[in-house]
This record gives sequence, structure tokens and C-alpha cells, in this order.
Amino acid sequence: MVPQQRSRHRDVRAFVGTRRAMITFARRAPDSAPVLPRLRSLAFAAALLAPALGAIGEARAGPAPAAYAARSDVRAFIEQMVEEQGFDRRALRRAFAQVRYQPQVVAAMERPLLAPPKWYEYAPPLVTPARVDAGAAYWALHADALARAEERYGVPAEIIVAILGVETYYGRNTGKYRVLDALSTLAFDYPRRSAFFRGELKQFLLLARELGISPLAARGSFAGALGVPQFMPGSYRSYAVDFDGNGHADLWTSTADVVGSVANYLARHDWQPGQPVLIAAGISDATRDQVLRRLDGGLSERRARDAWAADGVTMTDAPDGLAPDPVGLLLLEDNAGGVEGASFWIACNNFYVLTRYNRSRLYAAAVWELAKAIKAARAR
Repeated sequence: MVPQQRSRHRDVRAFVGTRRAMITFARRAPDSAPVLPRLRSLAFAAALLAPALGAIGEARAGPAPAAYAARSDVRAFIEQMVEEQGFDRRALRRAFAQVRYQPQVVAAMERPLLAPPKWYEYAPPLVTPARVDAGAAYWALHADALARAEERYGVPAEIIVAILGVETYYGRNTGKYRVLDALSTLAFDYPRRSAFFRGELKQFLLLARELGISPLAARGSFAGALGVPQFMPGSYRSYAVDFDGNGHADLWTSTADVVGSVANYLARHDWQPGQPVLIAAGISDATRDQVLRRLDGGLSERRARDAWAADGVTMTDAPDGLAPDPVGLLLLEDNAGGVEGASFWIACNNFYVLTRYNRSRLYAAAVWELAKAIKAARAR
């Protein structure tokens, strides 16, 4: 037996032993026992279990990479930042000496997706009554900033609020990872997308310098997304705005900056004020199969409205003043019946703008659905 196999067998034996300990503690603390002693028993059992679970996790993740500050690839990156961006070499080396490899980040990036979710699976957790009510409350609390953003950028308040609701539940869940740890892990130990994340790591270091914060202080998502709207560092530097006028754009604690930055992002990606996101559509039975072949993953390429009409696709209640831009056809699975249990929608330019925030058709549709629900709740 090779050493790695022996190690895993020891881990399993430890796991089994601690599991038996938990069962023993549970038996000693019947349901009628006081709560505190039972909690102490479980806590003690969990303490026994933690080393075994940690060992198993380490075995699965493999050995941690060498300390970042000592690695040649990291030192080369530091030299690049010194020469091209004027960073202090010693300060960067001290920062990277404190960086820790995050196996959970790599695991999250590589988590297998057995099958893409369907609309009826994806939407319900994001468009709950609680999230709708929280969105209406957020709108009421920050109505002035939202109205100002809508006036300046042309993006409806409900769309801004819905994006924040989907991204971080209005700022409740902005991420637990040190951004420098997450981005360094992905930049240097995730080869599939290392070039992209090295670029974001560079942007993050520049951003931290501009904001006057330690790069070790900021926390975000496992992919390095920042603040309430979850901007990647490059997007933060490109699209975040100082909407409260205090001299810098703060996407963690300034609601005005958060609201203004989301609106600016959408406007800079060609949001069309006053235009719809989705319009209900119908398909002629005679052309249905032909039209469905145009859908790739539930969303078609954009075509002229006349071309869709020639293929038997009609719009229900098209608004007056609809822009003449090409539009797409979107399929949303409303139940497990597949195409037979689906609704169809004309995807207008603003729908595609939402996909610039997140490329998923389901994400963009969920933002639109949540926005409608929040607006209705706000009107009650």
C-alpha cells in the first residue's frame, strides 16, 4: 500500500471512530435530557470529528502550493507590477507572504454541473415573497438615490434593486473570502482561467491602491467579486461611480454609490430607457419545429422583427414606440414538460444588456421577474 493510501485509510478509521463517539454521546443524552448538556456533548463530538474531516479534506484537495511570496511565478508578477504600475516591491512581497491558497475556491470553480437548471428550478429561490418584500423595503429606504440614478442613467429603479437582490440579497451576502486569497489562488493555481484572473488580480491591486485600503482587507466572493453589486475588480475600476460625492466609489457601505454604479454599468452597456426587457410571444403550429431549431440553450440569435413574423412568431401586447432593433426569442421552461410546458418571449435589447452583467439567460430573466414583483409590491 502506497503512503497516500495508508493515509486515507487512517483518515477513514478516524472518521469511523469519531462517528461512533457521536453515536455514544447521542445515546447518553436522550431527548428528555436538558438542552445544555446535549449541546455540550454534540460540541465535544464535533471537536473530535473536526481533525478527521480536515485530514480527509486535505487528502482530497492535495498538498497546498508553496507560499506565494516564494514562488517564481508570483515574483515575476510582482516585478511586472513594480515596473509597469510603480508598486513598492517589498510591500507587495509582504502582502503575498500573507496570501493563503484556498482549495474551496478551486473546488467551487470546478464543481460539476450535471445538467443546466431549468427556469422552473432556477427562478423560485430568487423570486420569493421574502426577497420581493425586502426589495420593496430597500426601494422605500433608498428612494432618493434610486430616483436620481434612474433620472441620470435611464435605468428603472426596480431593475437596479432586483440586481442587488439576486446578487447579494441587498447586501446581506457579499462574500466571505479575502479577495487577495481568492484571486491569487485562481491566478496562479487554476490554469484553465489563470490569464483572466491574473488580469483581475492586477486590477484589484490597482483598485486597493486607489481606494487607500490594504489589499488584505477586502472580502468578496470565491471568484473575487466585490461589494453589494458584486463587481469584479476590472468592472469596479471601469464602471463604479462616486454617486454620494465624497470623492471615491464605495461599493460596500455607500448605498448611493452602489445604486449609481449598477445604473452606470447598465447604461454603459447600452441600456435603452423606456424600452421593454421581454415581451410575451406566440408561435404558429405550422412553423413551431422550424423556430425551435433556432434556439440554442433556450435563446436564439437576434433577428429583425419582420423575420420572426415571417416565421410565425407573434408578439403579445407589444408596447408603442418599440425600438426597431433586432430581437431574440427566449424559451423559459415553466414545468418539467420541456418545450411543451414552456413560455416564449421576445428578448429585446435590454434583456441582452442584463446578460452583460451575467451571461445566463436564466439570470437575466430572474432579474426581470424579480423587478416586476418588487415594483408591484412597491405599488401596494
